Amino acid sequence: MREELIKNIKTWSQVKDEVYGVKGTPERDELEREFEGFKIGLLIRQAREQKNLTQSQLAEIVSKKREYISRVENDGSNLTLKTLWEIVEKGLGGKVRIELEF
Repeated sequence: MREELIKNIKTWSQVKDEVYGVKGTPERDELEREFEGFKIGLLIRQAREQKNLTQSQLAEIVSKKREYISRVENDGSNLTLKTLWEIVEKGLGGKVRIELEF
């Protein structure tokens, strides 16, 4: 019984392949883009918390509303590069590094 359960365990990559298709398919590419946006939001939130800033304080520094910062932290996918730089560099004192893959 235990061996059968172990045999049926799948990796996260296998699950994504089965549910969203393999890399390069439109559904999988959309999933990957959404996940990257989520990661950006999470990184911004972690950096803000490490700086002991509230969302309101960060928003004031970058001339945005607190609700906007909240949306960015919860889903960074609808974020312009200009605003990303403002939040990270001006608001959090960090640096943005972008990598393109072809």
